Amino acid sequence: MTVSIVAGGQWGDEGKGKIVAYLSLKDRPGAVARAGVGPNAGHTVHHEGRRYGLRQVPCGFVNKNCRLLLGPGMLVDPGVLLREVEETGCRERLGVDRKCSIIEPRHIEEDLESGGRIGTTGTGCGPANVARIKREAKLAGEVP
Repeated sequence: MTVSIVAGGQWGDEGKGKIVAYLSLKDRPGAVARAGVGPNAGHTVHHEGRRYGLRQVPCGFVNKNCRLLLGPGMLVDPGVLLREVEETGCRERLGVDRKCSIIEPRHIEEDLESGGRIGTTGTGCGPANVARIKREAKLAGEVP
């Protein structure tokens, strides 16, 4: 089985999402996984005349036969994920690892209250990662 890995070597904005969408259509993989990131990093994909701004759902959604996976280490904002699932129509193809950490409202509040002391996207990723490191994070497997 052939495996392709798309990784960025700079500070983002390299076009990884567009490459993944392209490879999903060209190579027809059985699965596309997203790993090690949260909704602070986004991808823009143009498909069938529409523009999609995705921060959770893998860009492989463009291939209707492709399974979409969120790997263990991902930070998941349930609201963002549900909106993207609705927008892309990928509910039946999406799998979320039980060990994904859940971004809770308190994480977003803490992030926004940091007062700009550090650079932040305001998505709660920093505080959610702290909770994960401290083993206090709610995991996807604990959410019904």
